[in-house]
Parts: sequence; C-alpha cells; structure tokens
Amino acid sequence: MAERLFNRGEEIFHQGDHGETFYRIIDGTVGIYVNYSEGEEHKLTELTKGQYVGEMAVIDSYPRSATAVALEDGTKLQEVSENELNNFFSESPDNIVSLMKYLSLRIRDLTKDYEDAVSVAETLNVAGRDTDELFDEKLKKYKYYAKANRGKMAKAEESAEAAREEKRSHSDGYAKRVEKYPKGTVICKEGETVECMYDLHWGCVGIYKNYGTPEQVLLTELYSDSFFGEMGMISGEPRSATAVSLDDETAVEIIYPEDFQDLFEQNPPKVDMILRHLSSRLRKLTQQYETVCAQIYDKLI
Repeated sequence: MAERLFNRGEEIFHQGDHGETFYRIIDGTVGIYVNYSEGEEHKLTELTKGQYVGEMAVIDSYPRSATAVALEDGTKLQEVSENELNNFFSESPDNIVSLMKYLSLRIRDLTKDYEDAVSVAETLNVAGRDTDELFDEKLKKYKYYAKANRGKMAKAEESAEAAREEKRSHSDGYAKRVEKYPKGTVICKEGETVECMYDLHWGCVGIYKNYGTPEQVLLTELYSDSFFGEMGMISGEPRSATAVSLDDETAVEIIYPEDFQDLFEQNPPKVDMILRHLSSRLRKLTQQYETVCAQIYDKLI
C-alpha cells in the first residue's frame, strides 16, 4: 500500500475511468467534481484527512462517478488496490468499521440531498411558486449534476454488473451468533439504540413504521441473504423502524462492531458482502438522485 503525493490541480482519477484502487487521505484536501475541465464543471464536495476517495471502484466494481483533484500542494494519499484490500483490513481491523462509517455517512448525506431534490421537483410543479436565492442555488446545482451525468450512470451500472461476482449465501461459513425467532417476534424496535446490525440467513422480516399502532405501515419485506440495521449500528442513532419476523424460525445473525476482527479472520467474504451491501445502497441512491435531477433539468430547459 503505497503513499502518493499530489500537487494542487493534479487529477487523482477521472470520471468514467475504470478503477482498481481507492485512497485514504493522510494529509491535504481533495475536491470531487463532475464534468471536470469539460466546461460547466461543478464541485460536489471537498474531502479531508481520514476520508476515503474512490472506494466504490474497488468494493463494487464501479466506474469512477466523478473526478478527484488535489486542492493543495503536498496532498498525501494512501493508495489501496483491490488486491491489497485484505492486507488493509488485516493491518488494522478498525479500518473495516472506518470504511463502513464513511459509506454510511455518504448514504445519509445523499439521502438528504435526494429528499431536498424531490421537494424542489414538487415545488416546480406548483403554479405561482415563490423562490428565493437558496432555491435558485439548488436549481443550479441540480442542473449541473444532471447535465454532467445524463446517461452515464446507466452505462456505469451495466459495466459494474458485468464485473460483480455471483451472490454467495449469507449462511455459509463462520457466524459469531445466530438467533432463531418465532413468527411475530420484534427483532429490533423503532426508537431503540442498539449498536448491532443483522444478517437474515433464513425466513422473512418485515420493516415497519409505527409498529403496533393504528398508524402502522409496512415499509418492506426482507428475505434470506439480506442485511438490515447497519445504519443504526454505525451511527449509534435510534432505530428508524421496527423489524419483525414474519416466518417461524426466522434465522438472523447479530453482528456488533467489535465482531468485525473475528469475522474478518474467520469469514472474510462476509465482510466483503457487507461492504458491497453498503456500496450497493449508495449506488442505487445515486441513481435515484440522478433521476430527480434530470427531471428538474428537463422542466427548466
């Protein structure tokens, strides 16, 4: 795992490229751009010490969705190739949770951006709407994003799907603890704070809002080989929904942050599947965000 130095303005990687490495920022600042140096470029965000750059290329076989550029002289990055990922985790098992936290924060932040974009799209449908400077800035942001990414996400998805391996059963290999739940058992409850995640080995789990009240809503049903609860584990925030077993003897593996070292040593593919799960969530959310941005753009041209 080499360390690399970049000077201000140097590209670390370019949007659309196939990548086999990701980076952890040791020192300096990295800008993430769409449409970089192609006219109407737009900076999405800035990343600093301790954050990751380009991880989806390694975790999820995903082409670069943006261009990364050093914003300071002497920007120092740790470069980790696909073949070095196991060594990166062996060097420090905390790197597993660190990378999971980073992916989860990206999911959380992009979820907010997506919800804001949906709200803006709905506002555009209202005749005689009021706007302000903040609203206009949001419109500009969505227009830039839509123009830079139109059609690229679908092509990237085709490329990524071709590179992914076949799914492996989550019940294969070592598991630290597996519990079986009778039908109707609450596995985790909305509003509770429990720092663990769950891996559904067999059966069906319903995810509910307002479970057990007149306002109860079934959000989704999960089946074998599904993860859930990882956002609550990583963020330490209260559960946003209640999980309930819908089959007798529903088998669920319970995973705590302190289990990852043992899990990685005993069953490395499980850790890979968890990271791919988070990356897949981020990828799908990015596609949804692009769709809404494109709808906004089409209404404005």
